[in-house]
Amino acid sequence: MIIVENLTKDYRRVLRHEGFLGSLRTLVSARYQVTRAVDNISFRIDEGEMVGYIGPNGAGKSTSIKMLCGILVPTSGKVEVNGLVPHKNRMENTRQIGAVFGQKTQLWWDVPVIESLRLFRDIYRVSETQFKRNLELFNELLDLHEFQNTPVRQLSLGQRMRADMAAALLHNPRLLFLDEPMIG
Repeated sequence: MIIVENLTKDYRRVLRHEGFLGSLRTLVSARYQVTRAVDNISFRIDEGEMVGYIGPNGAGKSTSIKMLCGILVPTSGKVEVNGLVPHKNRMENTRQIGAVFGQKTQLWWDVPVIESLRLFRDIYRVSETQFKRNLELFNELLDLHEFQNTPVRQLSLGQRMRADMAAALLHNPRLLFLDEPMIG
């Protein structure tokens, strides 16, 4: 279950003064520009629900998902995922979720896909039996066997997205976040 109440995320950017003396002045008395990425959103998603999160570019969708994953800390508001506050219970939350971010891979760029998956197997403490079972499923659904021995940097975008999906699902998470998963 996901509970989000009055969630807000602001980013602060230092307004720099020009020149050497300006840089010193910035160090002593910095001024900031605040950009609000997420503005007081609230929603609830019950277990078993499948939800699409849509909106225009810059609406805060990716930022919201990163707060649900525990990657970003909210400026204000409440976030709860499966009874946990994601940024405070990062390790436990990570064991319960999977995430695919279309613009960024979680796989190691210079190693074959299968080696990244083996590393995730060890990180998430997936048994060898479960690993093999999941790998068979991924081969069936995602045709992973076609490129599992290829370094990630040599994959097409579509292949990388399929490999990222396998990595996100490897540990059988209770919850899966997909942020622009269809770009490839």
